[in-house]
Amino acid sequence: MCKILRRVPAHGQRPTAEISVIGQYSARHLLKIRPIAYAVRMNGTPTAQRIVAAARCLLQRVGVEAEHMRKVAQLAGISPMGIYRHFANRDALLQRLADDSFDDITRHWLALRSGSDVLAQLIALQRIYLDYALAHPHLFEHAFSSHRGNARRFPEDFHARRSPTLNVGHDAVVAAQAAGVLRAGDPWDIAMTLWAHSHGLIALYRAWRFSFDERRFRAFHEASLHRLLDGLRT
Repeated sequence: MCKILRRVPAHGQRPTAEISVIGQYSARHLLKIRPIAYAVRMNGTPTAQRIVAAARCLLQRVGVEAEHMRKVAQLAGISPMGIYRHFANRDALLQRLADDSFDDITRHWLALRSGSDVLAQLIALQRIYLDYALAHPHLFEHAFSSHRGNARRFPEDFHARRSPTLNVGHDAVVAAQAAGVLRAGDPWDIAMTLWAHSHGLIALYRAWRFSFDERRFRAFHEASLHRLLDGLRT
């Protein structure tokens, strides 16, 4: 949810506006469920941050097709040309939003590395990915499913560790193999297999190929993930 809050200025002060973007981000079972709030004030906040928050707000509400620079500028409280002092074009701004989504997921994934149960960590990574997809469908779609000319490609970009998200998945697979939990095999291939499994199920669910409600879909995803991991165990 996002909205613009107009504030009545005190005598002699300039009007201010606040962009409030509130989303529910849940990483169930291992991370505490809590809302994440983004607030951008017209006074005292760097312009680039206001632009990104406004663009994220629009993307969360209506998707990438409605991400027009004029609308972003209006929500950020600047002129349309003001955006181009910070972002070369629309694609550059959209790339920043995708990068922020990658960073969001990576940050939560990295928080799991302190645990000792490597198999539980692998499962938790996929749960967080599912949580993000269901909580932020437009952001997820843009980051992980939209065509972009500079998108990282498997295997060369991933082997070069250019993917902040799959790097974590790869390292979790390596740890599971070292612990004797998963059988030997190329850890990049295994990490991509696990990612593709969750991504494919999410894509089918979002395309209404399941008659399940969210609770039943989560249970199906969990059981399916366990079946996949059973085949990869030693």
